[in-house]
Amino acid sequence: MSTTLRKKLQNAAQRYKRFTAKFAPALQLPAQVLSVAAFVGSIACLVALTVWFGYDHTPDDVKWIRRTLRGCQLLFATNILYSLATDFRRTIKQSKAFKWIVDIAVLLTLLPLAYPHPAHPWIPVLERVLYSGVFLYTILAAYAVVDIRYGLMKMLGKRTNPSLILTGSFIALILAGSFILMMPRCTTGELSYVDSLFVATSAVCITGLTPVDISTTFSLPGLAVLGFLIQAGGLGVMTFTSFFALFFSGNTSVYNQLMMKDILSSKTIGALVPTLFYILGFTLLIEALGVGAFFLCIHGELNMSLQDEIIFSLFHSLSAFCNAGFSNIEGGLSNPVLLHSNQSVYIVASVLIAAGGIGFPILMNVAQATKMHLRALWHRIRREGPRRMPIHIYDLNTKIVVATTGWIFAVSATLFLLFEYDNTLSGMTAYEKVVQSVFNAWVPRSSGFSSVNPASMLNITLLMFVVLMWIGGSSQSTAGGIKVNTFAAMLLNLKAIVTGRTRVDVFGRTISVPSLRRAHAVVGLSILAYVFYSMLLLGLEPSLSAKELLYEAASALFTVGSSLGVTPELSDLSKVLLSTAMLLGRVGIISLLAGIVGTHTDSAARFPSDNIIIN
Repeated sequence: MSTTLRKKLQNAAQRYKRFTAKFAPALQLPAQVLSVAAFVGSIACLVALTVWFGYDHTPDDVKWIRRTLRGCQLLFATNILYSLATDFRRTIKQSKAFKWIVDIAVLLTLLPLAYPHPAHPWIPVLERVLYSGVFLYTILAAYAVVDIRYGLMKMLGKRTNPSLILTGSFIALILAGSFILMMPRCTTGELSYVDSLFVATSAVCITGLTPVDISTTFSLPGLAVLGFLIQAGGLGVMTFTSFFALFFSGNTSVYNQLMMKDILSSKTIGALVPTLFYILGFTLLIEALGVGAFFLCIHGELNMSLQDEIIFSLFHSLSAFCNAGFSNIEGGLSNPVLLHSNQSVYIVASVLIAAGGIGFPILMNVAQATKMHLRALWHRIRREGPRRMPIHIYDLNTKIVVATTGWIFAVSATLFLLFEYDNTLSGMTAYEKVVQSVFNAWVPRSSGFSSVNPASMLNITLLMFVVLMWIGGSSQSTAGGIKVNTFAAMLLNLKAIVTGRTRVDVFGRTISVPSLRRAHAVVGLSILAYVFYSMLLLGLEPSLSAKELLYEAASALFTVGSSLGVTPELSDLSKVLLSTAMLLGRVGIISLLAGIVGTHTDSAARFPSDNIIIN
């Protein structure tokens, strides 16, 4: 009997294979239609869930939302079943474990429709979960996220320029965040769309400028949304996209992998996955250590509940490492209680800001070098002879960034101490003055925090801050500005020109001509962009002082977040203008222009070279 049944099943399977092979073109069209419909349905599902949890509703609104979610549920299930029925092997091959878990869970959500909740369930706990609305909404949201990820990866396969994709992802995240932050459950009062857009842009572009008081404007869900925007913006939207693409599917095209390699500055395609895990691992580890350090610093100091202390630690660790500069307490880090405490908060914040601003490639290189040194030490301890070490443990980028950052930090901390000794630092102990000088040497590089009021600083200090804003942090970091790498290349090239050398040599290496050309292009474009935005801002706000507006323009364009207190006084048009400046500063002016213009090869014809008068 079993043999006969097995033969019948085999024959049925063969007939099914012949049928699907014969009518493959006809079967693919509905599959494509369902795929597109599922992508649109995924977006609609997330919108409906956002509206459901973020707003208060009338009975009619509730009915409409439930119908939308029910339609999405049936659409998702139909898409899954059709894919399995028409192309089982390919569906199995292209889906990893997480995708399968989500798909099966979606099919389980159909159980209440086919079989109503029994009066006496066999497994009460399990059936209580399967028949609950929380389970349904969670699974629909998970499927929507995964399906949108698959749709985005298909779009990436259309050979779109990586710079434009990066810019588009930032814009999409900003727009989504601006609408979510406006939800009544995210705010404690009314928030205009322009202010919400400004805050969302500032968070995603890790700037820190805000026209509203974060501590009083946003509720706990709003702070959670703001924290997510900061994290996504700090790591880079494409870092998340790349990670989930490889994690969920693992079958991205060669072009997609090359594109992600360029975005992440990975040396090879083979190093793409380790690079992603290093970035995420470093981020989570450092932020977790920051949470613990902040908690120990403020526990029992600010008259907060335990919950508020944990929220403070989480939010400030995230904000400091991502160089965002947002704070969820009144007055931020200039709060008098913190300012006159044991100063440990500022030391922890300085370390986190430095770690975020130094750049992921530097952290990875230092981690690899540390592992090599520890292995060599272990060999010596075990007396196995000297371990062979690479000639260049630290790459050129690491050496330049560390050396330049060290000099910039030492000079800026010393100058701040000298300039503000009898001004904003007046009345502090010697130890407090040193700590505040160290902290304020880091914050204008991109973080945006403030412990002393910048409006009370001397003009010479503000000028130094503008220069530090312009320089920023390291490439591939959470900091803004032209980047330390660019600044160092410019200075080294200047030294070579003054000394009459034809090459730019440093640490036994010669910096390539394309790198020098790009550095000077970045410097020139940054100055032009600053002049452009400054002139527009001065024209739009004639009632405000030039000093305040010039400082505000530098803070926005170089994604710092420090302010002289004029942000709430700006008009809506000026806020939108500064939002574009923050976006431009985050994605990079030259990268965006290169993406728009496209790559053009040199003409085959070679023209005679000639000199022009420069000075």
